[in-house]
Amino acid sequence: MKIYNSLTRNIEEFVPNEPGKVSMYTCGPTVYHFAHIGNLRTYICEDVLEKILRFSGYDVKRVMNITDVGHLSSDADTGEDKMLKGAQREHKSVMEIAKYYTDAFFNDCEKLNIKMPDVVEPATNCIDEFIHMIEVLLEKGYAYKAGENVYFDTSKLKEYYVFGNQNEDELMVGVRDDVSEDSNKRNKNDFVLWFTKSKFEDQALKWDSPWGVGYPGWHIECSCISMKHLGEKMDIHCGGVDNMFPHHTNEIAQSESYLGHKWCNYWFHVHHLNDETGKMSKSKGEFLTVSLLEEKGYDPIVYRMFALQSHYRKPLTFSYETLDQTAATYKKLKNRIALVKEEGAVDEAAVREWHDKFAEAVGNDCNTAMGLTLLYDVLKSDLNGSTKLKVIEDYDYVLSLNLLKADEPEAEAGDDELAAYVEGKIAERAQAKKDKDFARADAIRDELAAKGIIIEDTREGVKWKRA
Repeated sequence: MKIYNSLTRNIEEFVPNEPGKVSMYTCGPTVYHFAHIGNLRTYICEDVLEKILRFSGYDVKRVMNITDVGHLSSDADTGEDKMLKGAQREHKSVMEIAKYYTDAFFNDCEKLNIKMPDVVEPATNCIDEFIHMIEVLLEKGYAYKAGENVYFDTSKLKEYYVFGNQNEDELMVGVRDDVSEDSNKRNKNDFVLWFTKSKFEDQALKWDSPWGVGYPGWHIECSCISMKHLGEKMDIHCGGVDNMFPHHTNEIAQSESYLGHKWCNYWFHVHHLNDETGKMSKSKGEFLTVSLLEEKGYDPIVYRMFALQSHYRKPLTFSYETLDQTAATYKKLKNRIALVKEEGAVDEAAVREWHDKFAEAVGNDCNTAMGLTLLYDVLKSDLNGSTKLKVIEDYDYVLSLNLLKADEPEAEAGDDELAAYVEGKIAERAQAKKDKDFARADAIRDELAAKGIIIEDTREGVKWKRA
């Protein structure tokens, strides 16, 4: 297993802290609105990473947070409160908004075959953990109180820009966010650990703390939630490339200052999904969600395949034209698999051999495109039908494309390959009836029905259609 580590900017052999076990953390959604398909590309790629690890024999524990407090519209602790903004938009309470959009997020994940993490923890469940970490950071001299808030002091670090690809001038708050810098900060890159005084005097969610009634900053959440469930040393931390600075940079700063040692060994960042105008977001253009794709007639799994055809470390450009091409490719793939007959005994040695080929291919920094290529190689191989189907089932654990799901065939009656297959079966059935082998004739009808094809005997001859 090899993985690109954003922290070292190298592809490295993956070595977990504990042999055979992997601790993995995923930055979860801020649940103030629906996730757009750009957000969901990241979650698809993280899902693939987890499944590759499991496919390769690792025992994985994956934790995800739900940000239901603390995330402002600027990642640099400025701008509007995202949760409050959502509540005001829909005339609901913040907790009602959080519940509705959390459920919507996981509904989208289910449609995309994204596995539910082993632990999902809302930030509002962990206020005591946030306060404890902040108290320790103050005691150690890594934090300070100013303007009734608590800030992390980045000047105390030997190195703050740990990802090494950041230009300090370009990342100044005023340049990045077009807002005034917080005058309470000693240094422009210091960040809020706890708000007791802010522009949000009507902030809906507040808690008692040693520094007064307030609420946590966004960055403290992931550090505490991951440590709560995964301990003081973590193998892999995942997120979108836009989380690298300042969110993940700040997580490392506060976590390692709190712990006194290295916190996370591997950082996995997924690049942006773009449209023709640039990075996809909720604030411009058509708001592209899974529900919108469904309204336009697309199976969400087609979008998953679209994501798998590209490497996670490359920007991906979305258009309906490319999605149409993916839908056609997916349809043909499903049809080819539908033509594979379950014949012969499963060759277990061959299954293991093809399993290892796949593990090596996709285990090379999540190369899902190579995994799809191997899938086509299986279909072209001289394996018997039963063995092919077993290998395809094995691969689909990682790909999760419903490749063997026969109750929803992805072909229309006019498809050439499917039509040829069905007409051949109808001819076989006619010959069986002519030979008075009615059991065989019934078996052929049942075989077609299992693949979602209904045949009808009419005065004009045998006709067929999708179920």
